[in-house]
Amino acid sequence: MKKYITSTRLAADIGGTFTDIVLETPTGLFTAKVPTDTVQPELGVLAGVEVVLSDARITSADVDIFIHGTTLATNALIERKGEKTALITTEGFRDSLEIAYESRFDQFDLMIDKPEQLIPRNLRFTVKERMDVRGNVLIDLDEAAVVALSDRLNAKGIGAVAIGFLHSYANSKHEQRVRDLLIAQGCKAEITLSSDVCPEVREYERLMTTACNAYVQPIMARYLRALEVAFHDKNFTCPIFLMTSGGGMTTLESAIKFPIRLVESGPSGGAILAARIAQQLDESKVLSFDMGGTTAKISLIEDFKPKTARNFEIARSARFQKGSGMPVRIPVIEMIEIGAGGGSIAHVDQVGRLNIGPESAGALPGAACYGKGGTKATVTDANLLLGRVDPDAFAEGKMRLNTKAAEDAMTQDVGQPLGISAHQAAFGVTEMVEENMANAARIHSVEHGVDLSHFSMIAFGGGGPLHAVRLAEKLGMNRVIVPANSSVGSALGFLSAPISYEVVQSLYTTLTDFNLARVNDVLSSISAQAHEIVVAGAKDTELVESRTAFMRYVGQGHEIQVPIPARGLTAADIAAIKSTYDRCYRQLYGRLIPDRDIEVLSWSVVVSTHVDAPLALSEAPEPNTAVPSGVRAVSVPTQTGFQTVPTFWRPDLKSGDTLRGPVLVEEPQTTTFVTGHFSGRLDGKMNLILDRIAP
Repeated sequence: MKKYITSTRLAADIGGTFTDIVLETPTGLFTAKVPTDTVQPELGVLAGVEVVLSDARITSADVDIFIHGTTLATNALIERKGEKTALITTEGFRDSLEIAYESRFDQFDLMIDKPEQLIPRNLRFTVKERMDVRGNVLIDLDEAAVVALSDRLNAKGIGAVAIGFLHSYANSKHEQRVRDLLIAQGCKAEITLSSDVCPEVREYERLMTTACNAYVQPIMARYLRALEVAFHDKNFTCPIFLMTSGGGMTTLESAIKFPIRLVESGPSGGAILAARIAQQLDESKVLSFDMGGTTAKISLIEDFKPKTARNFEIARSARFQKGSGMPVRIPVIEMIEIGAGGGSIAHVDQVGRLNIGPESAGALPGAACYGKGGTKATVTDANLLLGRVDPDAFAEGKMRLNTKAAEDAMTQDVGQPLGISAHQAAFGVTEMVEENMANAARIHSVEHGVDLSHFSMIAFGGGGPLHAVRLAEKLGMNRVIVPANSSVGSALGFLSAPISYEVVQSLYTTLTDFNLARVNDVLSSISAQAHEIVVAGAKDTELVESRTAFMRYVGQGHEIQVPIPARGLTAADIAAIKSTYDRCYRQLYGRLIPDRDIEVLSWSVVVSTHVDAPLALSEAPEPNTAVPSGVRAVSVPTQTGFQTVPTFWRPDLKSGDTLRGPVLVEEPQTTTFVTGHFSGRLDGKMNLILDRIAP
């Protein structure tokens, strides 16, 4: 097949505080970082786009593709600001969302508060119907009850309806019929079927995924349509693609239908960037660290691939504790996300403990030093008071920071309650936020059984380079890599992502009683669904398909992923699938269970465009001592006062330049703070490589 190449590509990542824009053209890369418009996010995107188009001296008509990531769906779920939503489910299962796993996420908290439900009990309805696990009808759908229910939905002003029946993954007939009846009765709400958004076993996760999708679908549809209209009005003719949580891209129409797949769209771009840089530098073990204005995201990358998962918890009410959030089943790059960003608010609690976040000052009113009405002390205020941020060069010099306002806020919120100076308070804030991030990284690494001392860190985002070296010191890591254009890392990662889509469908079978015909029918069907979405944007690009079976021994509670041939299966493949399962199982658990039958619960097909591997670096450039651009008084962790340290302007540095901490490496949209325990060099791709100095 001919490969479809786009020469001018535009990417935008909307964060809680800033919106990042990257424009890739044949003549170079152009970036912008603008405050997020929290009321009309598309206006913030357009403001940043105008900046990069002007810098590149091109017009909107010259752009070939626009790739977008957004936290809008995530924020709506976290803040409970979605549409008024109703649930229709099988009679007798009204409280499935409430019952969940029948367990507490903290077994020792007798007064535990479970997360607030998206859909209150008075908006959860049931109708008589029943399918069995094979998809056979046990009880016919009570259509009269559905017709009567439609009037109640309209009367209650419902804007979205989630429909999730028992075993609908095996037979979606009843769910589809309910949707048709509601529409025929004049129902104006957006309707989500569990058999469309998550046709998989496990009732609770399927219902929660359906409920979350329905809850954000109307607002995401309005936003994406508004974005489409705004781009059309600005004479853009290029297609619009959305980043998914799994690290691929999907079409605008698919994103409107399944916005739940966008919940981690921005952070997934950062993981894609980190994996690509790791491959380029031959770093097989990498910790990706993305710190923005509102949150910090940490993910593990081994053998140049981010770890992926089928489950993701949204809005954990208890920090880092599994089970305290809303579990959804979507393809996702696995990461841990905490409320630790530049805008995270510092405060002293009732027992005199310093806490950072998860509340954020956001884009408005923002940090106290922004001068936009914010009065709370934040991490950005702390970095300013410690000399690590230049008040005259913040955000490319477009936003002069107010040091006096930062000092007043830090004194009021932290200094006075603790009886310390503003400088001591600021130092405590940075140390605490870095310890919070280190603790999250430790937990994430323990959950995956890895030792972070053997990993390198790739840091990006507006705040990542500021805190990366100190974070590495706390984690016992010896190398930190700060890529070029690191402040817009997630948006930059969008440009490396394939157009990709995954479809999963549950169909139960065992290897001893393998239903070859039905399995091939399911694989063929979901392959066609994935191809339809990818081809819509890939044009004549070469496509790659991979298939997976989710398998386990009969009697077990969880499956492992086993690759299978990307074609129609034959009887001869069954033995080969068992052999692959044995290999994968032994690799994970070190043993097999003889004489135990194996069952397959679900099947997955991923279709994506081909992405070339990054070019390897050429020979290392000759080392050359970098020339400072100036000096600045900075607070360093090993001293109680300020120390005058060299500053370097990164755009003026050359490949091969070397430096030794403590120093500041400044660039238009972020700053890298290097402590005295690290030295640095610029490689052939202008990545800043920071290595721990041997004692």
